[in-house]
Amino acid sequence: MLALALNIKVMSPTSTGIALKLSNTLAFALMYAAIKLAGTFPVGEVIFFRSAFALIPVLAFAVWSGGVREGIITQRPLFHVLRSMAGLAGMFLNFAALARLPLADITGFSFVAPIFAVVLATIMLHERASVERWIAVTAGFSGVLLMLQPHGGVLHLMRAGFTSGAGLALMGALLSAFVVVFIRQMSATERSEAIVFYFMLTCAVVSGATLFWHWTTPTWSAAGWLVLAGILGGIGQLCMTFSYRHAAPSLLAPFDYVAMVWAAALGYFVLGEVPQPLVMLGAAVVIAAGLFIIWRERRRHLASADAAEMAIQVSE
Repeated sequence: MLALALNIKVMSPTSTGIALKLSNTLAFALMYAAIKLAGTFPVGEVIFFRSAFALIPVLAFAVWSGGVREGIITQRPLFHVLRSMAGLAGMFLNFAALARLPLADITGFSFVAPIFAVVLATIMLHERASVERWIAVTAGFSGVLLMLQPHGGVLHLMRAGFTSGAGLALMGALLSAFVVVFIRQMSATERSEAIVFYFMLTCAVVSGATLFWHWTTPTWSAAGWLVLAGILGGIGQLCMTFSYRHAAPSLLAPFDYVAMVWAAALGYFVLGEVPQPLVMLGAAVVIAAGLFIIWRERRRHLASADAAEMAIQVSE
């Protein structure tokens, strides 16, 4: 997968971006499967392996691409702290949910993040959302209600809160949406490598501190799966970050939903998990709402670009 990043001149920028995005979804799906295959461990320990060993491919790529120092220079350290802490909390919730939910279920709940992002962007970035986008957001949340049914429904979620896998996954998706907003604010001045590096470093340091209180010695087999999960996570993070250098986010966004294909296949063939029909139906509704939001966003950007080009022609 990382070879795609090293071979970017072979394909067109758009094809390279799509290939990297698909590699990103596959790497993360394999990472989650590896964590499940490792067995039950404290969440802090899982995050430590995921973050510490993710630094190996991240630093290796930084060295290959011109040096570590140039890759991690930052102009906005406070934003890195905010992004990293939100991402760390989201990772903690997602891994806690992973211990309670099948792989396809947690993947379905993660698709709510772009819908949460619309709401947060309206509040935090003062972005205007059309009536159609709010309808799509409402439809997306109806899909969440369907996904909740096999897990006890809304009433059970309200009673159980963070103790339920669905509640943990939804809060993880909300924090992922905060991360999207932070990255939007950082992207103008910060390099992609710096964003990934400081996030992984923060996660490794904070989760490493938890090992003094909660540590389960893994077998060699379990340790191998956890190390593999970390390396896959680092590769997936790099593929995701660099995909946006080659293609527009609005073009790549629909390929995020391929993750459900990987999750369902790995869950069924590797982990022996059978997806719940209502979860799959709810995920389909959430995906449809997300795709509609992406389509509207792409049309809006294209219309703005056409208007700007016409204005230039008129001025000439």
